[in-house]
Amino acid sequence: MRARHRNLPFFIPHAGCPHRCSFCDQNSISGAAAGPSPAQVAESCAALLPPAGEGCGVEIAFFGGSFTAVDAGYRRALLAAAAPFVEAGRAAGIRVSTRPDAVDAAVLAELRRYGVTAVELGAQSMNDTVLRLNGRGHTSLQTRFAAQLVKNSGFSLGLQMMVGLFGEYDPARAARDTAIALANLGPDTVRIYPTLVLRGTPLAELARQGSYRPLTVEQAVEATAPLIELFERKGVRVIRVGLQDDGPLRQNLVAGPYHPAFRQLCEARLYRQAAEAALRGLPAGRYLLSVPPGGHSAAAGQRRENLRYFSERGYELAVREEPALSGRQIGLRAL
Repeated sequence: MRARHRNLPFFIPHAGCPHRCSFCDQNSISGAAAGPSPAQVAESCAALLPPAGEGCGVEIAFFGGSFTAVDAGYRRALLAAAAPFVEAGRAAGIRVSTRPDAVDAAVLAELRRYGVTAVELGAQSMNDTVLRLNGRGHTSLQTRFAAQLVKNSGFSLGLQMMVGLFGEYDPARAARDTAIALANLGPDTVRIYPTLVLRGTPLAELARQGSYRPLTVEQAVEATAPLIELFERKGVRVIRVGLQDDGPLRQNLVAGPYHPAFRQLCEARLYRQAAEAALRGLPAGRYLLSVPPGGHSAAAGQRRENLRYFSERGYELAVREEPALSGRQIGLRAL
């Protein structure tokens, strides 16, 4: 069963970011128009983190904007508010997200002094044309350089990518190319986000003009599901697939493949594909599909979608969890 990645997140919308990307509206994603004060960070950590010595699986995380490019005094004050909770064992470390072109040796040394343990880079794509068309303001070479610098400085490296960006004429292939390039950089973790069209963004205007057509949920699942396996085969933990919605996101959503359980759709698709491969060449009938502990729901699919899919093709499947299996291994036998 997939291990859960936990953090206590603080969002800093647009802070430090010198560009306006085509898809970006951090206010909609985070529900906040301004970042937290250092006092608010300390208060939230004191109230929400586990007791001393019990925070080994929890990180304090600063997301949104570009953390290493925010005002240096504000950045240091936020880190100073969080650091004592790591020292006390109430959190395992501090995680920050930033842009590839906002990382250098000096700022990484500063992060290390304050107890930061993980740095995530918003790569989004490794295609320079796509990066330019979406107003990212950095290149794939800068992503490669920054990733190596983060790793060489002793941090856990996280990378973020998007699927279905403006300018990708074959989104599934483009996503795979980016995933391969990112996996080759040796990250510890990765996040995969399908591109959504949010009100007030340049992408919303492109969609209104007909210059951009967002993916459907089905297209996004088809493009994203294989990426999960690709990263996992390289030993990279996929810690998020799809944006989390705390309310404002859906209120500002214009179009695109949003689903509140997008990762579960992708996991179900991977089980479907594995079962299809196992059933290939077998006669229609009743079969027992064995899956690892915790895999029953994904194997059956949301609202039993996978079971209906196979039933329509003459295969009646019963799903059972088998302790001897792991990952997404399956077993199949006739009933």
